[in-house]
Amino acid sequence: MTRQAVTKHLVILEEANLVSTRKLGREKLHFINPVPINEIADRWIGKFERSRLSALATLKTTLERKDHD
Repeated sequence: MTRQAVTKHLVILEEANLVSTRKLGREKLHFINPVPINEIADRWIGKFERSRLSALATLKTTLERKDHD
């Protein structure tokens, strides 16, 4: 990738608040912003995870009941 292409991508990530920056002299340091990435994970992945966790909790409860019967 060219430096200009990388710069263009970093600007887009900055505008989306996925990357934060800090200037250090002539350098511009880029850091991943984990908050919006975590929110994306909660929104997109979390909905699938909730049903699996619920199914596992139900299975655990059912198996524990069978052990006591």
